[in-house]
Amino acid sequence: MTVNILDKIDLRQLGERLQQARKKSGMTQADAAQIIDAARTTIVAIEKGERRLKPNELIKLARAYGQAVSNFVRQSPIIEPFEVQFRAAYRRSETEEAQINPAIWRLEELCQNYLELEKIMDAPLPRNYPQEYDVTNMPIEAAAESIAIAERQRLGIGDSPIPILRDVLEQSVGLRIFYLEMPSKYSGVYSYDEQFGGCIAINAKHPEDRRRWSLAHEYLHFLAHRRKPVLDYENQYQRKPDTERLADSFPDYFLMPTSGLLKRFNDMYQTHGKFTPTNLFTLAHYYGVSIEALGNRLESIKLIPSGTVERLRDRGLKVRKVQQELGLEEIPQRTDMLPIHYQYLAIEAFDQGLITEGRFANFLGVDRIEARRIAELLRDYSSGMIEEIAHLDLRQA
Repeated sequence: MTVNILDKIDLRQLGERLQQARKKSGMTQADAAQIIDAARTTIVAIEKGERRLKPNELIKLARAYGQAVSNFVRQSPIIEPFEVQFRAAYRRSETEEAQINPAIWRLEELCQNYLELEKIMDAPLPRNYPQEYDVTNMPIEAAAESIAIAERQRLGIGDSPIPILRDVLEQSVGLRIFYLEMPSKYSGVYSYDEQFGGCIAINAKHPEDRRRWSLAHEYLHFLAHRRKPVLDYENQYQRKPDTERLADSFPDYFLMPTSGLLKRFNDMYQTHGKFTPTNLFTLAHYYGVSIEALGNRLESIKLIPSGTVERLRDRGLKVRKVQQELGLEEIPQRTDMLPIHYQYLAIEAFDQGLITEGRFANFLGVDRIEARRIAELLRDYSSGMIEEIAHLDLRQA
């Protein structure tokens, strides 16, 4: 006897998925009704979970929405569409909507995937969330430094540089961090929901030092403005609100803590009897920030004269050329767009036969051939590692 999967599926969840997919495709309920040759009221009933779909109707709608049928019938959590939250928070033109919506929708999809993988593997992402910081009536700079110091202490970082900031925030805090391609003027997206927690997307097209800065900026929103979704891009304010001024100030203190910065600056000054452009470049590389970011930070605490970096540029300073001459490699661009924990869950689920090869490819955002290649490489790597460590004497390692 043939079993129709649509007879057992939760109609309300199916309706919600269909509604979200329809809205993403830009279709109206009337448009969808034409696809299945029905009245608009039929689509209304389907999206409310009050009318059961026929298999051929689901196939037609999935094709029209640019989705696989499996996306609607598999067991996975439903979350509120990000685009609704962000439209409520920001007013953007239709052109801006068209530019950024694909990234927001992709972030939403990846978060749904993440939750599905956690459920499949029974391995939720551990959360180490602090209480939301209250900065009411505090001066912006004082609040930014206070939060930065508290978080560094909480995470056991001290006053050292944070070379792997993304990994720290993913693994030590429990945030979901994705690198996604966005138009250049956008730097990051932040949202929060009780179901999936803090979720951040950073512009993959930006250089790594800017990504790190944007990530620290979005982290402040999580720490101090947790339930307010944010879409950050250039020239979005005529006058910045205090929430953005705080987020702009936080990376200064979080990435370049005052105590460590003063010590290293003084060490360089005493060694050379002065603080040179070479020292500026070396120190910026040490903290993984841009020359402008470090220069502004040193100017703000009166260690170098105001406008120093601008004057160096006016004299023809070429940042990349000087970095090469000093042997300072550019900060490596992170090529992994997906969080480490996310990748691990997908690989384990596939290796244990809990998801198909097609679903594995979908989770990683690659085609099946590439997914097969990745899986084989990882199996070979894991096998070799096990063989290599099996004979180690840890007392002598």
